[in-house]
Amino acid sequence: MKKISAPLICEIDYEKEAILNLEKLVGKGDHAKYLLRFPTVYIVNNQEHNNKYAVYVGETTDIKRRSLEHLQIDPEHREDWQRLVASKTTKMFLIGHDHFNKSLALDIENKLMHYLSSVDAISFVYNRRTNQQNEYYTSDEMDTIFSKIWRNLHMRNKELFPLEQVIRDSALFKASPFHKLTREQFDAQDMIIMKIEEALNREKEGQLILVSGEAGSGKTVLMSSLFYELFQLSAKTSDNPILRNSSQCLLVNHDQQLTVYQQIAKKLGILSKRNPKVVDKPTPFITRHTTDEKTDVIIVDEAHLLWTQGKQAYQGQNQLKDLLNRAKVVVAIFDQNQILSREQYWENDELLEVIHQANLAGNYIKLHDQLRINGNAETVNWIRDVVDKQRIMNIPKDEKYDLQVFRSPEQMYEAIKKKAKNEKSGISRILATFDWPYVDKGRPENHNNWNVTVGDFQLPWNLQLPVSKELKFKNRTLAWAEQPQTIGEVGSTFTIQGFDLNYAGVIIGPSVKYRRGKIIFDANESKNKKATQRRTLKSGEKTYVYDQLLKNELNVLLTRGVNGLYLYAVDDALQEKLLAAQRGDL
Repeated sequence: MKKISAPLICEIDYEKEAILNLEKLVGKGDHAKYLLRFPTVYIVNNQEHNNKYAVYVGETTDIKRRSLEHLQIDPEHREDWQRLVASKTTKMFLIGHDHFNKSLALDIENKLMHYLSSVDAISFVYNRRTNQQNEYYTSDEMDTIFSKIWRNLHMRNKELFPLEQVIRDSALFKASPFHKLTREQFDAQDMIIMKIEEALNREKEGQLILVSGEAGSGKTVLMSSLFYELFQLSAKTSDNPILRNSSQCLLVNHDQQLTVYQQIAKKLGILSKRNPKVVDKPTPFITRHTTDEKTDVIIVDEAHLLWTQGKQAYQGQNQLKDLLNRAKVVVAIFDQNQILSREQYWENDELLEVIHQANLAGNYIKLHDQLRINGNAETVNWIRDVVDKQRIMNIPKDEKYDLQVFRSPEQMYEAIKKKAKNEKSGISRILATFDWPYVDKGRPENHNNWNVTVGDFQLPWNLQLPVSKELKFKNRTLAWAEQPQTIGEVGSTFTIQGFDLNYAGVIIGPSVKYRRGKIIFDANESKNKKATQRRTLKSGEKTYVYDQLLKNELNVLLTRGVNGLYLYAVDDALQEKLLAAQRGDL
């Protein structure tokens, strides 16, 4: 194995005198060579009045010249540099390495922005360009060198640079626009931007670009990256004449995801007092906008959560159609296998027509890669067989993915708690099919909790355990699984959808049974009224659609685990079949 040396890191006060004397502060020998004459990466940071940090991440081949420009020229026309230069707490970490070339330094810069934009102690990340590089001479060393840099920075400031695993577990990190895109994602983003430019240039309206893919195929990362790229291209200083000054917004019909995207947008300067609704939910957007005022681009994440009938404050018939009437282009990220409620249900002919029209216009993109489940193809196929074909095969051997069936929910819960305590294992939680009563913002008659109960095993459903005022304040910005007390709760599909876990322990409740050689769904055992009540079709006929919706519920739960999936089934026949599959007896 190639030995990679430690990075060189120097911390200085960020003011003119220190920069002019940089040679003395840096020192001689390798420090002078790699910090002053090689490409370098730097982090300028200051601690603001609310004890939060603002940071600027940059890369340069001449740190002295670039720093003087930041100090003397940039404040004349840039608000971020006015704030950094005016602060007496501003410091700089200067980072060098003997393997740094231009491409590697740009990749390190991009990954630092990815990490720092996910840190709770940071309010703003400046210099928000994305610098994803393709293959280059030292690209195989990038991750190793970055980890060495981050560990060194962590030793210097644990608040500004938390442990890598803590960051990688955060919902902000997972939804960040700074992920390095796969070739499939990069090509898809390129095509979408080209299609948007074409539509705006030709003054088209109501154009739908449909992006589909199974759970874990990288749709959210693509959406986040696309939204950020469009924001950059729409800036007044953009050199793109078609997208410059264009308007865009990001919509999502999921409360916890909305919070995550709003945090990202705020940290990156997209969401501001002048533009407070750039990230929103579909219903208020539709209510605020008429069909006469078209937004240039609307991106809808988890578009399968859009309503296809009236509900509460929404008086329309189909949110996607209403958005198309209020936009020039709608980019919808869609997975029909994650529709969970009757008010999101699409009749087959209507959905096929939407896909057909997008296809005819060359506006249909399907992602095929599986990016969430860190297992081999056989493991992914096993999960897909259970969900799609409703059959159980022998569980394959997989050194990378921990797929286990437990004999009791107690044993599975203990295993999940062990994983959750291990910093290297990351966030792990218990999930369950919606087969036990739960009423949002209500309490059962005994005034305790709504519980998931299997024999003597009992845990409360999500978001019920009491927390201190201090923790409640901190939890406002955290997804359910990130909140520390939720290791003592059970997550539902409505809580965990759109997020992932390192290890997911799934209690498959009594609505999922094994009969006559296949998995079936029993609506009488489900407590999910949104799935089991009848849906009114276009014809006026009322019908049950629970077979598809309960199947989708199982799909969402079984595809949350990145490194492991633990299972326990309440139905005896299903449990025995899963245990036989684990033994290899099928």
